[in-house]
Amino acid sequence: MKDALLSLFLITTLPGQVLQDISLGAQGKFEVSSQPSPSHYFRLLRSRDFNTWETVDLQSSGNEIAVLSDSVLPRPNGFYKLERISNGFPLDSDGDGRSDIAELTLKHGLNAADPISTRDGNIFLATEENFNSLSKRDNFPGAQNVREVKFLITNIRTKPELYFFNINRNQHHYDFAINVLNFPRNYNEFTRNTYISAVNRQNLAGSLVSHDNYIAPDGSKGIYTLEFWPTDPVAFEWIELAYEIIAKNAPFISRLAYHAPSETQRQLQKANQARYDASSIHTIETDDLFSSTTYQPMNQQEAFGRLVASTGTETLSARDIVIFKNLPNDLTYVSGIITEVPQTPLSHVNLKAQQNDTPNSYIEDAANHPEIAPLIGQNIYYRVSAGGFEIRAATQDEVEDYFESIRPTQSSAPPRDLSETKITALSRVAFSESDSFGGKAANVAELRRLFPNNAPDGFAIPFHFYHEFMIHNRFYPEVAAMISNADFKSNPALRESLLANFRDRIQNKSTMPTWMYQELTELQNNLPPNITPRLRSSANAEDTTSFNGAGLYDSFTHKDNEGHISKSVKQVWASLWNYRAYEEREFYRINHLSSAMGILVHPNQKNEQANGVAVARNIFDPDWEGYYFNAQAGENLVTNPEDNSTPEELLAAKLFGNSQFEIQYIRYSNQVPEGETVLTRRHVLDLVENLKIVNARFKTLYNERFNRNFAMEIEFKITEAGEISIKQARPYVN
Repeated sequence: MKDALLSLFLITTLPGQVLQDISLGAQGKFEVSSQPSPSHYFRLLRSRDFNTWETVDLQSSGNEIAVLSDSVLPRPNGFYKLERISNGFPLDSDGDGRSDIAELTLKHGLNAADPISTRDGNIFLATEENFNSLSKRDNFPGAQNVREVKFLITNIRTKPELYFFNINRNQHHYDFAINVLNFPRNYNEFTRNTYISAVNRQNLAGSLVSHDNYIAPDGSKGIYTLEFWPTDPVAFEWIELAYEIIAKNAPFISRLAYHAPSETQRQLQKANQARYDASSIHTIETDDLFSSTTYQPMNQQEAFGRLVASTGTETLSARDIVIFKNLPNDLTYVSGIITEVPQTPLSHVNLKAQQNDTPNSYIEDAANHPEIAPLIGQNIYYRVSAGGFEIRAATQDEVEDYFESIRPTQSSAPPRDLSETKITALSRVAFSESDSFGGKAANVAELRRLFPNNAPDGFAIPFHFYHEFMIHNRFYPEVAAMISNADFKSNPALRESLLANFRDRIQNKSTMPTWMYQELTELQNNLPPNITPRLRSSANAEDTTSFNGAGLYDSFTHKDNEGHISKSVKQVWASLWNYRAYEEREFYRINHLSSAMGILVHPNQKNEQANGVAVARNIFDPDWEGYYFNAQAGENLVTNPEDNSTPEELLAAKLFGNSQFEIQYIRYSNQVPEGETVLTRRHVLDLVENLKIVNARFKTLYNERFNRNFAMEIEFKITEAGEISIKQARPYVN
């Protein structure tokens, strides 16, 4: 007998019988077999306390050995009882009015439900194929495009009947109830009897979700979770009922766990933890469920290119599909992305993949994966899908045809209005002046009007200053000659080197017109005393509805010992010529010489409690009002996190059955003590209200009032004093 069975005890009522085997079966479940007995059938029961016994399996024997197994994985200190019962005096183990012999003949499992059309669903799932035939891929917070089968258990107080239904024919539990089970067409009555209420509940409505990429502590793969609607406060006894009946009627599942996805359900589970520990229910925490995975499909697209395992020192190009060991802080345009560390949807890496329609996924130890490692350095085809990734060798012709098909055929010039010639206080910068100051500066000016006490105050340096600086130093002819050079165009390493040299000339080998230097001196003198200014890039090729430019340019904090502010101004201007920024513009055929850099200047915030990114949208299910957050403690950025840093990830959504916002944590930050969160509930709810205001205002400004898919994305901080500061707003590109 295996070690895992040492705490399990078997009682047998088989006089004169010899047990053939007591072991853990292939699925890891308790299993017992007995000698043939043609005139009898066998019943296996489980107990945790010797008082209450649960029938977990029925098997007839005939002339064959009877093998019975538990429906769930073993729990410590369990007891089993094996009974041999005469076929002439059968029992009714599930109390449905049908004898055990009838159940065995009909192959129902232990389910009181009558069979239904297999088009609509089933009352017994013998195989994974049975499950898949009823399933539909859907998005859950933390798990995108996983297979889901919904179930309905009726008559839970008398004679529970379980139905797995085809979600492709009846999307909602109510639809199935009226269309298949002939319930009365009374939505309010069904809702009252199925959700929320502890007094009226007659039914249980939930989901069975397949997480194929989950890796268990023992190294085995895959888990199915039992879940209920996040706002439904399902009591322990009903969860136990659902868990047991589903396990018995979906015996192909080797690992089943109850998962509480919302704070409502987590708190209920916590309050009843002793009852869970004393039951046969296996539970799984959200963090364990979503962190123990080998694959995450972040952006489901396909591409061709050369597969590169990045070391952080090589020059990358638009034709590379790159494996990164960590999330890169600087990323040029590439054809595809693979990371060996998990990502969040709001990381710069994924925002860039979404903007560029390039495939992006997390694949554990990708550089050593047997399907990937042999192809490093070769042309490949790469596809990211919900069910997995596909990587194969590709020809040069396939690569050329692909890039010809996706690159714009016409060049474009970003808008650049040079008529604004003065450094301007944000209070006097209008949203309509983004063509003069850049989208970032114009949007922050608008934020300042919306939240006078919770958005940065400062100044905007217009494109005019950059333009006059380039003319003054005769840089336009120099850069035009550089980018038209044939070797520059064909050699990525040379291109990177020459761009670095040009940035150095801007920063260290240039002068400013006297008037410009004087105006910057006046700006520096007008900044509040005892503050350190933050100079942020505000280009004319970023923060638009179709191009967010995330991570292309650089921002700088001008320190006390750095002298005149012109030093940091030049650094920001130079970042317009970052390799990654040049490559992205080149791919989209954006005119480099029409590109311009404005600068947003405001006090730098220090010692913040937290920083984060949020989207005014439920990115998992847009049909329900919701707001998605990533947050991290201190100054560790969410968009470009430090190595081995996991941000807090959550969804605040207004769901059925709850007038308040339900918070669903997808993962917790590893930078705060266990049991704590980066954002308090008050912070989350206040940010939700701020996001509503931001979204409504910018939806009008961007003339997107009738676009239900439009959403704004913000970057925020929790200041040292615990206040919310919204530092940036831009359209969410998805």
